Amino acid sequence: MSDELKVADWRKSSFSGDNGNCVEVAPLSGGRVAVRDSKDRSGPALVFTSAEWSAFRTGMSRGEFDF
Repeated sequence: MSDELKVADWRKSSFSGDNGNCVEVAPLSGGRVAVRDSKDRSGPALVFTSAEWSAFRTGMSRGEFDF
């Protein structure tokens, strides 16, 4: 898996500013999605199944994580 993370097509949201507080996401094999801190690109990444990522995106669009 770590080799796949090294060559993954990482993308930062177009909504991210230049303040450095961003995450990057990358599609992986098997429909999985990886997420990492853009300030620590060699650090750890979280990996989600496609179902987990879909549930997260649905929750975001519904405002379930708003403060």
